Amino acid sequence: CRDQIRKALEDGEPAEFELRLVNAGSHVQWMACHWQPIRDDEGALLGLRVTMSDIQARKEAEYKLLETVAALRRAQALSEHYLRRSNEERSRLSALLDVVRMGILFMDTDRRVVYCNRALYEIWRMNDGDGFVGVRDVVLQQHVLQFVADPVAFMEHVNHVLSHRMPSEPYEILFSDGRVVTDFSRVVPGPDGGRSLGRIWVFEDVTEQRRVAQQLLHMAERDPLTNLFNRRRFHEELERMLADGARHREGVGLLAIDLDGFKPVNDRFGHQAGDEVLVDLASELGSVVRRNEMFFRLGGDEFAILVPSASASELSE
Repeated sequence: CRDQIRKALEDGEPAEFELRLVNAGSHVQWMACHWQPIRDDEGALLGLRVTMSDIQARKEAEYKLLETVAALRRAQALSEHYLRRSNEERSRLSALLDVVRMGILFMDTDRRVVYCNRALYEIWRMNDGDGFVGVRDVVLQQHVLQFVADPVAFMEHVNHVLSHRMPSEPYEILFSDGRVVTDFSRVVPGPDGGRSLGRIWVFEDVTEQRRVAQQLLHMAERDPLTNLFNRRRFHEELERMLADGARHREGVGLLAIDLDGFKPVNDRFGHQAGDEVLVDLASELGSVVRRNEMFFRLGGDEFAILVPSASASELSE
């Protein structure tokens, strides 16, 4: 305040500035001051005219405005931070879903496509440029039905899943090109557990898994040389047929075949020639085995045929 007075006296020019006064009760009062120099006719400075105005209300409004602006800036910075984190998480999640082998499809409550990953495009033979995001489910169905072996059964399955909110059981879809795809679906609940956000579908191409499983099963129950059922399958089928026969009071026929003079073939001509004899025998006998009968190689030169519902006299004919 003294500096302002000194400057006004030295310059002799009008000046304005603000003062913060503190009274005995430690109450702060803002005042706006205006210094006006007083001169005589010769221009000599006689003194200063000082006017003071109460600007406490204005200052309080300014402080509140500054606090509001600061709060808005903090909220904006926090919002930008969360938005950046959300975009980062979205990018990481999208990258993760694009590398998984299962096709993922998310549809909103209006049955519009919201998201589908790269595996889904590959399973359903969709081009990346087709742009299915935002389209209704009927448009997507028109595209995929051309690949399904039984479109009617597939649509019945889809309508059944959409008719309730419970998670669906895995469903096997047979494609026209021989592929096998399973699907699973469930409703995605909202953050508060109330209104749902939509529905997610998960598709998995299990063609190779089924092929490997079938191959392993074939190896487990087939003789690798003759492709006949092996001893393990023989015991399983014998037990099953005996149980069925006992239940229906019917006999089970068993023809046991053993090759005579087979060892000299291996000793004289080698095991390759012996293998050819076994393969030829399996082929010739297999051609006369009926559809309800089962032909086995038990090991070495031992073979067997199981005949359900047969008697000894019927086997000899």
